[in-house]
Amino acid sequence: MPGVTHDDAPPLADLMPWSVAPLRLGRAWPVAPDPASLRARWDTLLKARGPDREALFEPSRARTLTSAVTQLPGRAGGTRRLARAEEPCAEPVRVLTAPFDEQWLIPDHRLIDAARPELWRVADTHQVFTVETGDAGIPLLATSALPLLRTGRVRPLHRRPGGAEPNLAPGLTDHLAARLGTPPAAVDVLAWILAAVRPDLTVPLTSDPALWSEGVHLGRRTLRLLRRDGERPKLPGGRRPYVRAPLPNRPATLRYDRDEETLHLDEGRVSPVPPEAWDVEVAGVRVLQAWFAARTDPAGPGTLAAIRPAAWPQAWTSELLELITVLALLAELRPLRDALGAAAPVTAADLRDAGVFPPPERSRRPASVLDHHEEGPEGQFALL
Repeated sequence: MPGVTHDDAPPLADLMPWSVAPLRLGRAWPVAPDPASLRARWDTLLKARGPDREALFEPSRARTLTSAVTQLPGRAGGTRRLARAEEPCAEPVRVLTAPFDEQWLIPDHRLIDAARPELWRVADTHQVFTVETGDAGIPLLATSALPLLRTGRVRPLHRRPGGAEPNLAPGLTDHLAARLGTPPAAVDVLAWILAAVRPDLTVPLTSDPALWSEGVHLGRRTLRLLRRDGERPKLPGGRRPYVRAPLPNRPATLRYDRDEETLHLDEGRVSPVPPEAWDVEVAGVRVLQAWFAARTDPAGPGTLAAIRPAAWPQAWTSELLELITVLALLAELRPLRDALGAAAPVTAADLRDAGVFPPPERSRRPASVLDHHEEGPEGQFALL
């Protein structure tokens, strides 16, 4: 963006002041690409006794079978020590485990080393989580699912449930309204951030209404694709990838034919797969290869992670077709983001002069949203 230096552009850390460290699971088996496997893993854990249960659980310094742990906010997971647990598996929830890869998690605090309860308290259908990737090409992702990526800070769009209190520097939207002539919604600010964010996580702002509208429109398109909102998208020209040759029950290899725009899963074939979709990488890892590996790489024998579907589920095929389309459409938007202008910049110095920066320290801390009891260890209610 000519005309605005990196030093002039406001940092994301000040525009969205409240951030949370990424979750740390401590063990891989509470996450899977399908919920049925998670329920089977839980049942297998509870059928084991003594040292066998302990070995299957994979204890860490933060979590053992005797850890006393509170219930996750808003979830129904048990609080009895796992050594004596007998209850059914908590209903699995959707999570973002890797860039563009949504899987399932058992939402049980006893299984997670660092669950970040403050994120669970604001996770609902109104929430959008942004997460730093550490990648220059795609520095920021947005998702409706709780992100498990270990790459960087998580920044919720809202500080309270129900889409209340945006996680934006106090006074930012008022200042932008005065400069733009119309008050932007919180989701519009997020859309602009997604369109304009730089690899160093600075975000050039503008007071040009036409440019702002262009950037917000581009960011909203990006946000819809990242969140998988609405109907299944189509490739440019209305094309959609289809299964051209049936996928085997247990595909073991993934290969791409660039000339034919075809993805080969052993003898199975999916096309059209544009090169732009195949080439998408985050932090040096090709997204489609990582997605496939997460579903096919062998797990250690005798571990809970080894409990998987006996055959490739149809749901995975549908997810793969959608992922191909999303990656292709996002790649199509990248040149538009790179070409976004920088007229009438609103700089970090402008925001300091207006009293918006630095954000107050309270805006960097979670809001108090405890309006109900949260169950503590062994069924006792936690003191609030």
